Amino acid sequence: MYCINCWHDNTRVTDSRTSEDWKAIRRRRECENCHNRFTTFEKIETADLIVEKSGNRKQRYDKDKLEDSILKAVNKRNISINSINDLIRKMEFKWWNRNEITSKEIWKDVLDALYSLDEVAYIRYASVHLNFENASDFIEFINKKKFN
Repeated sequence: MYCINCWHDNTRVTDSRTSEDWKAIRRRRECENCHNRFTTFEKIETADLIVEKSGNRKQRYDKDKLEDSILKAVNKRNISINSINDLIRKMEFKWWNRNEITSKEIWKDVLDALYSLDEVAYIRYASVHLNFENASDFIEFINKKKFN
């Protein structure tokens, strides 16, 4: 690691800590030449996840697209953005060692996660992805899934 002050190529790590979300490592470094101290952050880089959609179409996984769909389901519900980000992180951790995933697997994982988070958001999300057309579709879905 090069020093940000004198560009000397020999620095030593004086302290390392993981970030609160466990996605990065914070390192305090000291240059052995000028003794300047600075902080670096190392993030885990994941391979691209490919999503197979209907009709065998494939596209790169887009976290923002997933987050948007979940935000629509939890709209006007008392759910924090942190809860949503935690939900997404847990699902991504489940998928991290895969190269491909189907869109159906993704929405099933989201449904399972939303069920434990908020029943209304769960039903909203299901209604979009299962193409509910009328009130009887909602009733049939709710009757299949026994709520506590």
